[in-house]
Amino acid sequence: MGLTLAQRILKEHLVEGTEKIGDSIAIRMDHTLTQDATGTMAYLQFEAMGLDRVQTDLSVSFIDHNMLQTDFMNADDHLYLQSIAQRYGITLSKAGNGICHQVFFERFARPGKTLIGSDSHTPTAGGMGQLAIGAGGLDVAVAMAGGPFELKYPKIMGIKVTGKLTPGVSGKDVILEVLRRLDVKGGRGYILEYFGPGVSNLSVPDRATITNMGTETGATTSIFPSDEATKAYMEAMGRGDQWIEMKADSDAVYDEVLDLDLSKIEPLVARPHSPGNVSPVRELLGTRVNQVCVGSCTNSSYRDLMTVANMVKGKKVHQDVSATISPGSRTIIKEMIRTGAYSDLVEAGFRILESGCGPCIGMGLAPSSGAVSVRTFNRNFEGRSGTKDAQVYLVSPEVAAATALKGEMADPREFKGIEPVREPSRYSTDDNLFVAPLPPEEAGGVVIVRGPNIKPLPAFHPLPEKEEGEVLIKVGDNITTDHIMPAGAKILPLRSNIPKISEFVFNSVDPGFPKRAIEKGGGFIIGGENYGQGSSREHAALAPKYLGVKAVIVRSFARIHRANLVNFGILPLTFKDPADLDLIEMGDRLKLVIGDLSDLVLEVENKGLKIPLLHDLSEREIEVMKQGGTLNYTRSQLS
Repeated sequence: MGLTLAQRILKEHLVEGTEKIGDSIAIRMDHTLTQDATGTMAYLQFEAMGLDRVQTDLSVSFIDHNMLQTDFMNADDHLYLQSIAQRYGITLSKAGNGICHQVFFERFARPGKTLIGSDSHTPTAGGMGQLAIGAGGLDVAVAMAGGPFELKYPKIMGIKVTGKLTPGVSGKDVILEVLRRLDVKGGRGYILEYFGPGVSNLSVPDRATITNMGTETGATTSIFPSDEATKAYMEAMGRGDQWIEMKADSDAVYDEVLDLDLSKIEPLVARPHSPGNVSPVRELLGTRVNQVCVGSCTNSSYRDLMTVANMVKGKKVHQDVSATISPGSRTIIKEMIRTGAYSDLVEAGFRILESGCGPCIGMGLAPSSGAVSVRTFNRNFEGRSGTKDAQVYLVSPEVAAATALKGEMADPREFKGIEPVREPSRYSTDDNLFVAPLPPEEAGGVVIVRGPNIKPLPAFHPLPEKEEGEVLIKVGDNITTDHIMPAGAKILPLRSNIPKISEFVFNSVDPGFPKRAIEKGGGFIIGGENYGQGSSREHAALAPKYLGVKAVIVRSFARIHRANLVNFGILPLTFKDPADLDLIEMGDRLKLVIGDLSDLVLEVENKGLKIPLLHDLSEREIEVMKQGGTLNYTRSQLS
């Protein structure tokens, strides 16, 4: 029996464990990626490990999230990141160079290699045949130190692609169709691997869009084969010598197969407030729209922006619509200028924003009260835009362009003459805002710049024999990391100051949570299904840890957040009987005897109840928990 593409890469990088579904394995990581919202903490953690240089083939630090410099904090952290990069052998992508996933895809992604990134949309590189996994910053710091990345051996869901997309339909509609079928948790425990004759009909940028947003299904990652289209794209980027063919064996067997006929996909929309709440755009025609935003790591490629520019050329954005473009990289900006598309967008009435994440993470461009905002982004969680009552819809560039012109939700198939965008035979690449690391013999003299907002990491203590405390909060299903630890222009600059950022934990759900947690001396979080979905931000675990959270007990976890809880010594536990969730309320007094982490029983002392709990911790994770978290564990291993 042959191997799928994902299985082959896992096999070639396997360090520990066996290739049995559900068993813990550890794999070697070739590349790492960080961005400034998560990277600052990752590098503080790497420093604490005491190494002189990163141990990976390539590590890249991007500044793309926190570029809104309203005071000293972001600027100080950018200097910290640059000095860290120089000191430890990391390539730096400066502010304005572009969005991390788009730039990494253009300049660094390699078929057959592994990548771990401190951003949940790291799987974008899977569009080029790289096994790319999003994780918490501490996992990335461990990889930079030469340590392997541990995960459960995944099932492989083969997505068999046939047919060809019709005009007005693109890669965004493909992944929205996958989300329509799987929703936001149907991919948990899987790698989504695309194969079949229809793959050759998808452009490489469309593939990147699909793997980027596959994250929203809960999948470990997504991957496409590396074929002749991949080769042509890499040659256009001046990296043809790095191309290799990568595909599944002809007799590969998938654990599950989802059939996807491209010719039957129509323009789709993810309604508020979930990427999995998908409907055809035809059901929403006529919905008045206030804002249209094109860009983000999902749809900011040359193909995406040229599609919009071609559709709006010689036309005007509707007077009631504020329309923006966030280019993915400086290379794309140069190509847009060369082709005249930049002028076409400006003349049509689009505002051109800096090449960065911006409104996708609520960093500017918050909609007006109750506004309808149509975006080519990857998430539309409630309040993520910066406006709690805004109605955010996720769409393709084609739907966005048609809607911007009409002032209401529109079907791009009504617009005649939408032609496929041809990639340049050679891009005018722009690497001016990369800073190369110093050689080892010079790096030792670099002075690390630390602004006053950078505070030391909190202490992590070994796991006690028992934990006691109150239920500090009880939440429902699909709680996101945006709910737990919001982003935005006010909060993200505090990313390297854990005491201060902890004041905003659960800010949009229960603003009284931080004060209550401190007054009660910590306690427990109780929740429903898919707790912690969304961003990889480890602050959603680290800040609750600072506030004294001892365990999170839910019906099920999202993968990355569960791993982050382990990393910082918070027990991730589930109910043996999911119905037991209904027996516990906020304020209940709980006691949990931990012992050797077997036969866990939660005592609800004020109700006289005993509730059995489960965990799926590996042997290594149990040792990590006993030592108080991954940082303590890694230091002990290195010593």
